[in-house]
Amino acid sequence: MSPDELVYLGVLAASIPVGFLFRYLSPPVKQGAALLLGLLITGASCHIHTLHSLVTVIGTWIIIKSSWRHAPALSLSWSFLYLLFFRSVTWFNLPPPTPFANAVQLLLTLKMVSLANEVHSFHVEKKKDVSSFAKSPVIGGLSQEPSLYDILCYSYCYVGIMTGPFFRFQTYIDWLRQPNPLALPGRVPCLQRLKLVPVYGALFLAVNSYFPLDYVRTEKFLDDNIFYRLFYMVAVFFVFRMRFYAAWCGAEAGCISAGLGCYPEKALSKPGGGPTVNYSPDSTTEEKYDFKTIQNIDCYNTDFCVKVRHGMRYWNMTVQWWLHHYIYPNAPFKSYTLRAGWTMFISAYWHGLHVGYYLSFLTIPLCIAAESAMEASVRAKLGPRGQNIFDWVHWFLKMRAYDYMCMGFVLLSASDTIHYWMSIYFTMHVIAVSCIIVGRALKGGKREGRRGDKEQKKEGELTENVKKETGEKTD
Repeated sequence: MSPDELVYLGVLAASIPVGFLFRYLSPPVKQGAALLLGLLITGASCHIHTLHSLVTVIGTWIIIKSSWRHAPALSLSWSFLYLLFFRSVTWFNLPPPTPFANAVQLLLTLKMVSLANEVHSFHVEKKKDVSSFAKSPVIGGLSQEPSLYDILCYSYCYVGIMTGPFFRFQTYIDWLRQPNPLALPGRVPCLQRLKLVPVYGALFLAVNSYFPLDYVRTEKFLDDNIFYRLFYMVAVFFVFRMRFYAAWCGAEAGCISAGLGCYPEKALSKPGGGPTVNYSPDSTTEEKYDFKTIQNIDCYNTDFCVKVRHGMRYWNMTVQWWLHHYIYPNAPFKSYTLRAGWTMFISAYWHGLHVGYYLSFLTIPLCIAAESAMEASVRAKLGPRGQNIFDWVHWFLKMRAYDYMCMGFVLLSASDTIHYWMSIYFTMHVIAVSCIIVGRALKGGKREGRRGDKEQKKEGELTENVKKETGEKTD
């Protein structure tokens, strides 16, 4: 393991016992202590680059105070443009950012955009005539506009400051205001999340020692058998998954020990977003809680879900929620594939400027189009047994597609990525394009999907007209 990875591991390990101590603190002390600890971690690991994060926070605060109406768009533009400057400081003969500074800046970008949207929603709701049946503050948004101190505390809260998960400002406020933190579950769910971390870590170290990434960049690699070259991407993606499984499960454990993101199960919380329905404390029965709000990885479903589009839902789940709520709805396209492509482009930019990110992320829409075409033209015409076989083949190709795309993500440069893909004859691109062609040839895919959408729309309009004619109440 590199020195940076050891530091990450140390921060994760220390945050778990520290989290249990935070449960004993009052809200004001908890807020100040979390800020102080976060600033110490940031200053010690990022050094002078801490100023970058501070500029991002101050800039967002100025935007919110000056124009809350346009805060969502302005904060997104500001944060992402500053990311460009942050990554190009070497052009101005400034010291390059450390990996820790990059991690802090990435998470802070998500937080600032989300905060601006929450403040915007607060002001919009404030202007409305709210009845007694309005949503509760838990899911309805903020109860007041945050001060600069509140924003700084949220930005530099020590919980997940370098590793995530992302959480909204409302989640942070709910954490501070927990009436009885010591009564919330902690030890059992924390151990449950940590139980496989040693296994993930051991597998990461073992497989990585036999399949080092640098070997792919050598000329000797091309002398190996084509099947070995294909298998190499399977091993590399396995190492990649084990590394992040261990890191994210450890980060979630740090949140759990502090009680962050703990809500009743009936709140139906979503990773990143928090509660989705109104709820009230139930004094008659023992309340059940979960930590889905800060869940960042679903290891089982990441490996065993069938579709490419579903695989994204279970990986880096809090960031996926952020992309789904703040990027995907505002995409300048209508079709699902193009909107997914736009979202993946923004995700690639958020990760960095390396061409490998873009080559990998922009391959996802192609794979989604391929699986949609085959599902509509082939799977829909099969019986139960045939669909079961189709799903197993689909799962196998889904995993190989992620193996393939992972190579661009870890090799980073365009030359190294294309060099590897060329060594295996662009296998997954060829398969994806072939599936689209076959799907279209069998009159499936997009055309059939559009016809189905039109039929559903007509059916819905017909049902609505019948309801109006009969006087039946409509939703």
